[in-house]
Amino acid sequence: MITENGIVTQANPSSAWIKTTRSSACETCASRGSCGTENNREEMIVIVKNTLNVGKGDPVVIGIETSPMLFLTFLLYVFPIILLLIGALIGNSLASSLGLDPSFISIISGFLLFGLSFYIIRKKNTSLAEKEKYKPFLVRKRPQVISSDCSIPYN
Repeated sequence: MITENGIVTQANPSSAWIKTTRSSACETCASRGSCGTENNREEMIVIVKNTLNVGKGDPVVIGIETSPMLFLTFLLYVFPIILLLIGALIGNSLASSLGLDPSFISIISGFLLFGLSFYIIRKKNTSLAEKEKYKPFLVRKRPQVISSDCSIPYN
């Protein structure tokens, strides 16, 4: 599970708005521009279900499961390349039976299937966005931090 610390900025009985600071893991992520952290913004707001009855100002830990993230990584990075290769192989085999230049037909059919992969990803995105396993969730409340500046006067 991937976790991140945050602070509740707004809450109601069904939802909580969590302000998180971009972690060092975000710095090396190739997809950081698509999740709202581009342009070196240090903070982002994540909306989660309020399953722990948190209130404004509560420090929390939010998380997202790893296996759905691995599937999304495959879908975004590996799936288009697989379709590109399949298209090139189909184009190569069709070109010889049609008597056309195999390289040209391989390029054309490869790019056609490559483009089709992005269409499939876009269609899949709408169905995946509604599934709970692809959404972040509240893991736990963190204890309130007490300032070490407090001093108790002794008489």
